[in-house]
Amino acid sequence: MDLHTQSLLSVVVPLYNEEDNVALLTQSIHESLKGYHYQIVYVDDFSTDHTRKRIWEMEDDKIHLISLKKNYGQSLALAAGIDYAQGEYIITMDGDLQNDPSDIPQMLSPVVNGEYDVVTGIRQKRKDSLVKKIPSKIANFLVRRVTKLDIKDNGCALKVFTKDIAKELNLYGEMHRFITLLAYLEGAQIKQVPVKHHARHAGTSKYGLERVFKVVADMMLLLFIRKYFQRPIHLFGILGVLLVVLGIGINVYLFTIKWGFGQDIGNRPLLIFGMMFILAGIQLFTIGIVMELLIRTYYESQNKRPYRIKNIRIGGKTT
Repeated sequence: MDLHTQSLLSVVVPLYNEEDNVALLTQSIHESLKGYHYQIVYVDDFSTDHTRKRIWEMEDDKIHLISLKKNYGQSLALAAGIDYAQGEYIITMDGDLQNDPSDIPQMLSPVVNGEYDVVTGIRQKRKDSLVKKIPSKIANFLVRRVTKLDIKDNGCALKVFTKDIAKELNLYGEMHRFITLLAYLEGAQIKQVPVKHHARHAGTSKYGLERVFKVVADMMLLLFIRKYFQRPIHLFGILGVLLVVLGIGINVYLFTIKWGFGQDIGNRPLLIFGMMFILAGIQLFTIGIVMELLIRTYYESQNKRPYRIKNIRIGGKTT
């Protein structure tokens, strides 16, 4: 297969206040993909600087600029770009010039040859502060411990996907951190390759230590999705039944010592626990049923996207 002439590539880049980086990033992409058939899909996540203006001024026909109506965050900006992307292979990367587009050609080959569905980068000699490295290490550790996916660098934004896998990803909240895991859950074959990493060229980082807590919360959600998303009753129903059985067991014990041995049970905390376990078990079982209905609604409802696009420009012209 001649990738240079037959396959369209889509380079999807979410942007937020990157006015000083976007021109250099565009130039670097052009230089790295010379000879390839490609489009650059910039998604402006409601920047408050002159990012959009800098892109318009370039009047580059390869650039497709999606402007969102408000700031949705990186995950939904990435989702908007992937949904729009027209290429057979979709490349994602950050807009801060820390990823190097020159790594793209080596990452494309395993995907184009059909060996893998996703190729993700492992940042070598990472040029980040501890504020960014610590949450990343926590995320990588959690993914390795609770899944069968041995990913060394979940936080690397430079990735290559087949169109089918990329379009199946459901990115909500801040799930872009676990995009490789989401692809794995869709059945993707994944390869990791070392890539270059640079210090931020201009602008300020949008990350802080609060990411640690977001990483843990998102990881718990992914665990639920992985094991119980299609059958939540298996989680909540089983827990509910166990609590009800435990509560009934406690009450049977108390009933026995009350009527069989004449002991007073009115002031025993165990009586309260017994009733609480029964009530909590019934509530959990009810939650499981409700979630079953919600999941059915989720799958059967209309396919509406959680973001709104203001306009799309191709080469500086609004479509």
